[in-house]
Amino acid sequence: MTAEAPELIWLRPERTGRGPRPAHSRASIAAAAIAIADAEGLDAASMRRVAAALGAGTMSLYNYVPKKEHLLDLMLDAAAAEYEFTAISPTGNCREDLRRLAHQQLAIMRRHPWLPALVIARPGIGPNALRYTDHFLAVTEPSGLDGAARMEGMALLNGFVCQYAQYERTAASDAKWQGELVGYLTRAATSGAYPHLAAAFATAAPPADPDTVFDRSLHRVITAMLTSAAQS
Repeated sequence: MTAEAPELIWLRPERTGRGPRPAHSRASIAAAAIAIADAEGLDAASMRRVAAALGAGTMSLYNYVPKKEHLLDLMLDAAAAEYEFTAISPTGNCREDLRRLAHQQLAIMRRHPWLPALVIARPGIGPNALRYTDHFLAVTEPSGLDGAARMEGMALLNGFVCQYAQYERTAASDAKWQGELVGYLTRAATSGAYPHLAAAFATAAPPADPDTVFDRSLHRVITAMLTSAAQS
């Protein structure tokens, strides 16, 4: 009886070593899919479009990537390969190391606007994603948090960066929506129905640039992560 193939693509060998050298690789397939998604959005990166970009038949692509979910996994891991860990080697200063890591993550997500939603929906567990996880654990080792708390902290930080990148993209791509949102909230704050909202608006500073807002919010997220170590 033939053993059932593993569900995870990372458990499947890229090639068996038998027969002629494959015409394509997982890396080339992921690169083609990412190029399409960057230009036209994630939905455009269908198996048919990726096969056409590689000059292959759609059915032949399934020999390399058996299902669409596997293609998404390859794309996630290819994006995770863009971290430059040598530039953000652990220094022992958890706060600064996490800040540098988060800025790299935001830069990657700005290059690939489809990435935040995919990261939230589908965990990245490929080799490059595991290197990111290992780096995060190394960075946070001096924090005093145990392994489980540090993994939870990684999920918290990743979620924050993903949500920020998604909101930033929405605000930048739809000026009409952004203008209507500001007008709507202003009217709500001055209506008298929401006194705490009005008080917050009255003391709010002028709008800052996106990077400043990101840094301020990031500081709060990292502080919450590291404070829990002192309180545990």
